[in-house]
Amino acid sequence: MAAPRRERRSPARAGPLPPFEHIVVVHGPTVLRVCRALLGRVDADDAWSETFLSALRAYPDLAPGTNLEAWLVTIAHRKAIDVHRAHRRNPIPTDTLPDRAATTAPPGDGDDELWTRVAALPFMQRAALVYHYVGGLPYTEIAGILGNSAAAARRAAADGRAALRRRYSVDTGSAP
Repeated sequence: MAAPRRERRSPARAGPLPPFEHIVVVHGPTVLRVCRALLGRVDADDAWSETFLSALRAYPDLAPGTNLEAWLVTIAHRKAIDVHRAHRRNPIPTDTLPDRAATTAPPGDGDDELWTRVAALPFMQRAALVYHYVGGLPYTEIAGILGNSAAAARRAAADGRAALRRRYSVDTGSAP
C-alpha cells in the first residue's frame, strides 16, 4: 500500500456554515468507504446513515475552522465501535446455522483475499490503515480519532502493514 502524498483538509470556515446537504455530497463517499472497510457491506450503510444523523444534530454547534472530513470520520469511527460492541453483546440464537454474509467485503470491488486479511487485524491496526489509506487522513488526525498520539497511530499502521506482509508471504509461499 502506498501512502497518500496529499493532505486533504477542509478550509477554515468564516461566516455561516455551508448547507448540510453539501457536506453529505462532498464527504459522503469517503465516510462510506471508511465504514465499509471497518465493518463490511452488511453494516456499512447503517453506520453511514447513523454517522450523518449524528453529524446533522451536532452541525449547527460546530466550531469554525473544523476539518469536516476528520470530524465525520471520527463520528464514523465511533459508530463502527458501537457496531462491533453490539455484535459482541448480542448473539442471535438459532437452531440451524445460516450461510454467513460476508462481513469482510472491501470498500469496493477488489482483492477479497487482502480485505479478509485486513479484517483479521486487531481493530487499532485495521482502523489506522483504513483511515490513512482509504480515508486519506494524516496520522495527526488519525491520532485524534483513535485517542492516541500521531506516533502511536503511525506505529499501529506500520504493525498492520507488517502483519499483512507476513501473512501474505506465509500463505503464498513467496519471499517477504
